[in-house]
Amino acid sequence: MSNQDTYRFLFAGGGTGGHLFPAIAVAQKIREIRPEANILFVGTKTKIEGTVVPKLGFDFRSIWIKGFSRKFNLENLLFPLKLFVSVVQSLFISLKFKPKVSIGSGGYVSGPALWAAHLLGSKLVLLEQNSFPGKTTKLLEKYSHEIHLSFESSLKHFQNKDKCFITGNPVRVDIKLFDKKKAQEHFGFSESKKVIAVIGGSLGAKSLNEAVASSVNDLQNNNIQIIWQVGKNYLNEYKKYESAMVKVFAFIDDISKVYSAADLIIARAGATTIAEITTLGLASLLVPSPNVAENHQYYNAKSLSDHSAAVLLEDKSLSNRFFIEVKRILHDEVLLTELRTESKKLGKPNAVDVIAHRVISLAEAN
Repeated sequence: MSNQDTYRFLFAGGGTGGHLFPAIAVAQKIREIRPEANILFVGTKTKIEGTVVPKLGFDFRSIWIKGFSRKFNLENLLFPLKLFVSVVQSLFISLKFKPKVSIGSGGYVSGPALWAAHLLGSKLVLLEQNSFPGKTTKLLEKYSHEIHLSFESSLKHFQNKDKCFITGNPVRVDIKLFDKKKAQEHFGFSESKKVIAVIGGSLGAKSLNEAVASSVNDLQNNNIQIIWQVGKNYLNEYKKYESAMVKVFAFIDDISKVYSAADLIIARAGATTIAEITTLGLASLLVPSPNVAENHQYYNAKSLSDHSAAVLLEDKSLSNRFFIEVKRILHDEVLLTELRTESKKLGKPNAVDVIAHRVISLAEAN
């Protein structure tokens, strides 16, 4: 058997960057270790994976699946049909590709793709980014060989604890810190003033944007400079706030420059953001989104705040507490140091190496 036949890896996961980027990090690491590996991503054409994966040079196949909406709509009536078609499509994909190991990083798309791969003899590895495991991970638990967790608090949700490893959430190799002074100069900022970075995701976070807008004058009057990622949906609304001390962006591709320049990161509590914050040891104020499944962002943020590794501010308190909390944190150097130190302790920078090597070993044994 040739190496190309041995190292055949199918990745399934997406819908959001939080599900997709950990899978990409592992795939890139596998390609680095075993350049001859065959890697295939399965996802949906209309979501983030449909555009990002091909750009990175990985093969991509799409299936028809779409998530089941928690609110009733007519598309929900098509869910059984879409699920059946997606399983059939996934069976044909795995029959042709013959994966040795299939890696699921969450999201509804990974369900049919991984179940079909399992039926055809592939070993399954699951990556669970959130402290409260997603439904797809729970459904696939009994078929999996290994489950790699980001949070120790996730362990209690699994029956087969011997399969579980608290490895951490894989972070892309290009996420790193640069010289702070140069990073601040990149944004045209003064080294003598504090910098906050508000990161609301690629689409933006409405309540977070509103809180910044209502506090923008107070922040500047307190010598606080702002890097503000408002999201592509909100750029026209908030571009007017830009000044020498306020830089407004729809989306920032080079997030490493932002992390390097900021004294405090203010963000939602998505698993990828948390993995990056802890890997780099950054001080953060986390505002969990109230609009996510199982309220998992709250539990993500709490897993850090319980260890004094982040400050948690609930969305319902955002409008009243935002400026007070930002000012309190930035003017307390002892607290900032503690947040950075405890955050770094929770980081697992080797997660991507560990998972990639485990996946390769499973392929060699299959």
